[in-house]
Amino acid sequence: MINAERSEKLADAGDAAAEFEGEIRDLIRSRDVTFLRATGKNTGDVNNLSSLLQRVAGNSTGEIDSLIMQLQDMRDFLHTEGDRVQREIAEYAQISHKARTHVERMTDHLAEWRDAISTPPSVAPAE
Repeated sequence: MINAERSEKLADAGDAAAEFEGEIRDLIRSRDVTFLRATGKNTGDVNNLSSLLQRVAGNSTGEIDSLIMQLQDMRDFLHTEGDRVQREIAEYAQISHKARTHVERMTDHLAEWRDAISTPPSVAPAE
């Protein structure tokens, strides 16, 4: 779900960048920006370019801030999960060690019983 949202946001950012790029190309084709600056005429086109740049930069900055927050959340989640996994591994190792110790004790007791059963009781000589 996070990947889908991220892909959608990246696609939106790509669309905005393509739109921005297209508008700049149209503006350059229709007017020479350096000519506009030199003559001071047609300031409306320059203002349009300026507002377009501000709009795209604002969108991009917002997207970057959003991605940074998502990455920080993901880092915190991964850190928390890493700690949890380490605790569970330590707990598993402890339980495994206890189980092994109990199995070894039971094996020793069974060996003692088997030896006791397989050895016939010694009969004392009759006097």
